[in-house]
Amino acid sequence: MTIKLACGLCAFTLLLFIFSPSQNLVGTISLRSPISTLRCPSRVRVSAEAPISRRAIGQGALTTGLAVIGGTARAADPLCGDNCVSDLERVPLQKTISGLEYRDIKVGQGDVPPKAFDVVVHYTLSVETKSGLKEFFSSLDGRPLDIRVGTGMVIPGLDEGLSTMRSGGVRRLYIPGSLSFPKGVKAKPGSPSVPPFTPIVADVQLIYIPGLDDDLVIQGGEDDASASE
Repeated sequence: MTIKLACGLCAFTLLLFIFSPSQNLVGTISLRSPISTLRCPSRVRVSAEAPISRRAIGQGALTTGLAVIGGTARAADPLCGDNCVSDLERVPLQKTISGLEYRDIKVGQGDVPPKAFDVVVHYTLSVETKSGLKEFFSSLDGRPLDIRVGTGMVIPGLDEGLSTMRSGGVRRLYIPGSLSFPKGVKAKPGSPSVPPFTPIVADVQLIYIPGLDDDLVIQGGEDDASASE
């Protein structure tokens, strides 16, 4: 209990500093992938064109402080919840020449990432099992990830799907085996294994393109479809 209160007080002290009058703070966000096979770079650079305000950081610190004092943390909303899954059938299915298929859960209003640009994303990966679609990776319980588009940093299906999204968008990708993991993914506690070249489903949120977007806004999932190997 003493440790929790101390952590809460630290967060409160940080807020006093953050909300003091000052210019925007430009820094570096550390992003690490829980799955080493995805081989995402460890850091995303935030340029002067895309400042992170002290207020935005403060809101995150406040959430963290309250979670520490309360002893619990809220799980992230899925990118495509139950209502979204049922509504997706009404969204047109798009297919590319490579065999990749996708449906846009939410069409973004920002830019399309140029090749070799870093993008900040959240995504989940699922595979079909005997009991239905089963998630084997999610970034939603941690920090968003940094991917350099069009450079082979991730599996081809995810790379291609991201390359035509707009910032702020959410998309479901139906990735065929030929564009999936050539070496497969080993099972982890509570998650299924993925054999080599197995079709998978990816829900992807393109949050931010450093250098193109002016604001860093991390949003939760949408419940409707109105929206490395």
